[in-house]
Amino acid sequence: MEKMSRVTTALSSSTISGKTMFCHLDAPANAISVCRDATQVVVAGRNIFKIYSLEEEQFVEKLNLRVGRKPSLNFSCADVMWHQMEENLLATAATNGAVVTWNLGKPSRNKQDQLFTEHKRTVNKVCFHPTEVYMLLSGSQDGFMKCFDLRKKESVSTFSGQSESVRDVQFSMKDYFTFAASFENGNVQLWDIRRPDRYERMFTAHTGPVFCCDWHPDDRGWLATGGRDKMVKVWDMTTNRAKEIYCVQTIASVARVKWRPERKFHLATCSMMVDHNIYVWDVRRPFIPFATFEEHKDVTTGIVWRHQHDPHFLLSGSKDSTLYQHRFKDATRPVDKANPEGLCFGLFGDLAFAAKESLISSDAKIKPYAGGDRRYPIFFFKKPDLTEQFAHVSSALSVFETDLDSNRMDWFVKTAQLYLLSGKPFAELCDHNAKVAQDLKRPQVSTTWTMLRIMFSDPANVTTPGPNHNLSKLGTLPLMNSFSMKEIGSGMGSERGLERSKGESRQDNIHLEPGNSHISNNNEENEETEGSEGQADYMFGDAELDDDDLYSMEHDNQTEEQEYTLPQEAFQLRHEIMDNPSAPEHLQQDKADSPHVSGNEAEVTCLTPIESFSLISISQPLFNPHLPASFFCPIVREMLSYYAEQGDVQMAVSVLIVLGDRIRKEIDDLTQEHWYMSYIDLLQRFELWNVSNEVIKLSTCSAITCLNQASTTLHINCSNCKRPMSNKGWICDRCHQCASVCAVCHHVVKGLFVWCQGCSHGGHLEHIMNWLKSSAHCPAGCGHLCEYT
Repeated sequence: MEKMSRVTTALSSSTISGKTMFCHLDAPANAISVCRDATQVVVAGRNIFKIYSLEEEQFVEKLNLRVGRKPSLNFSCADVMWHQMEENLLATAATNGAVVTWNLGKPSRNKQDQLFTEHKRTVNKVCFHPTEVYMLLSGSQDGFMKCFDLRKKESVSTFSGQSESVRDVQFSMKDYFTFAASFENGNVQLWDIRRPDRYERMFTAHTGPVFCCDWHPDDRGWLATGGRDKMVKVWDMTTNRAKEIYCVQTIASVARVKWRPERKFHLATCSMMVDHNIYVWDVRRPFIPFATFEEHKDVTTGIVWRHQHDPHFLLSGSKDSTLYQHRFKDATRPVDKANPEGLCFGLFGDLAFAAKESLISSDAKIKPYAGGDRRYPIFFFKKPDLTEQFAHVSSALSVFETDLDSNRMDWFVKTAQLYLLSGKPFAELCDHNAKVAQDLKRPQVSTTWTMLRIMFSDPANVTTPGPNHNLSKLGTLPLMNSFSMKEIGSGMGSERGLERSKGESRQDNIHLEPGNSHISNNNEENEETEGSEGQADYMFGDAELDDDDLYSMEHDNQTEEQEYTLPQEAFQLRHEIMDNPSAPEHLQQDKADSPHVSGNEAEVTCLTPIESFSLISISQPLFNPHLPASFFCPIVREMLSYYAEQGDVQMAVSVLIVLGDRIRKEIDDLTQEHWYMSYIDLLQRFELWNVSNEVIKLSTCSAITCLNQASTTLHINCSNCKRPMSNKGWICDRCHQCASVCAVCHHVVKGLFVWCQGCSHGGHLEHIMNWLKSSAHCPAGCGHLCEYT
């Protein structure tokens, strides 16, 4: 009792003063440990083994344990521990497999006391018994744990985990005979030091190596573990089976975990790589750290609380060759910077909004969070701890639900099923997809497909999108070739006027078919059409196609004649425009001199722009046949980004596939991969497997094309002994029976083999199919009701 009072008195005096401070080390540290009265700290590493005293203002080096001209590998330490009952006793785990004890009371410079060389590989951890002075435990990379009695100069027990490397061993704080060990295969084992032949309990704690574990100092059954899966888990070991009661998700592999003294739910962690910070977590709130220490510039390798009864100071060593004492009051408080408001859209249009309770209004249209609504999870917020200086922030959740009709995504499914992405010429793909979008009442998407066809189609191969919309092959139409590229670039899509160059014409023969308003190149194969009533319409200018224009293109051409006037403010005039101008002179002369033009057709050529038809004829030379397709690539790239940002990744991927090399080089590979993965994920959510596979097959990203090229692994059991088949042959390595015997003909199946997933029996595909036509029971006689699908 007197001894405990002296410790408490010393502690109270040491906690009165103290600050955040650090000192530079000679080399990176691998582990640190403090003595019983928290006045000294030992730092160990591959090239450092020193003891520092903890003064009020700084660290002071007291002793260098690396002595001798040629220090041996026994000084290369992977772990170190200071005995909590014997103030002069240290133990280190060496990288050469040695376990070394050090006696600081020796008068000589060399403080090495005992050397144990029973391990064959690196020793990862050493641990003294909390109440037994002479008992030391070690865990090694060779998969063995050894218990040493320091009085007998050798190990008294060897524990084999029947597994890979032992990463950590820890004696229980409450159970005298129990210790826990963590392994690289993800398992944690509990042992009784009196029974070295077999562990008492084993469970899988993590999906990957378990790097550390730590018993709770106050609660007898709590064990914290950390692993490469970036998880910290707290297990209740008092039940028959280990029960996970808390789980903290970090952002990097967990290298060390230490419970905080005097705080039941707090523990500190540090990472093995990437993240340099030290985090203190409240396991009841696992999504944001309770406190953060951000002083280290490299990976933190060792953390220890200054005293087992002092929760206000934390010591740490790092690969940046520094030793820190952190004061808890100086820690960064992430919860103070956390945003209490949040907004999230659901897949079907629902909106979830989290905000401070004071900001939530009592609007009747808002569906507040209710505990009885099973659709949403239930959240409980802990009461603020008045003893801590950290702010308590809580938010209330409200959900805005959309109407039932707007929840449907039939348009997405139908579009994915009806779109054509390959197998036809480019123009036909665009026209087909435009029609699909128009039928689904998506006019903007339909217009986009139409514009893509006009931009990138070959002028000599432009097809018609409908029976009433004729796109003529006007590659040599003088009217359309009489302006420069500069004029197109500046006036495209914005004005409806076209300035025609004076004296610039090409003497091409033009043949007009007034019945169809179709303009084509004149040749001997063209047939003449006479007696048709109708007049041709000329389109002057780079008109932007709006929905009305597209509608008029795709519908009747028997509408009434309307007046058409040429806007005079579009371009600055080069010559005076008369009130009733005639058709261009070169057209009149060409048509009059042509031997293939009849009288009616000659009259048609003299039409004025005022005498026009409501049907607008569109041709590829509207964009100048000499204009390269790459001219439109920046516009198309911005359009694809717009659709992707709006959430319509289906349109972005579809256009990317249809355009192919025309646009693929304009978009970086990471963006394409992101679009592909998002669209494939949506397709698979709606179980559109065939469409998903087609998208994968048509993609050019290497990260996407490999998705359907990965091999498939089938884990099967032997039909005789029901155990897993570990080899790739026909013979089970356990029961030594042939596993691929047909249950109908009793011969070995060397081709297609079909089996029942319920009873594991099967055989030839045809035999099993014929058998199940007349009988529902398994042909092997096991009594299982098999079903062939």
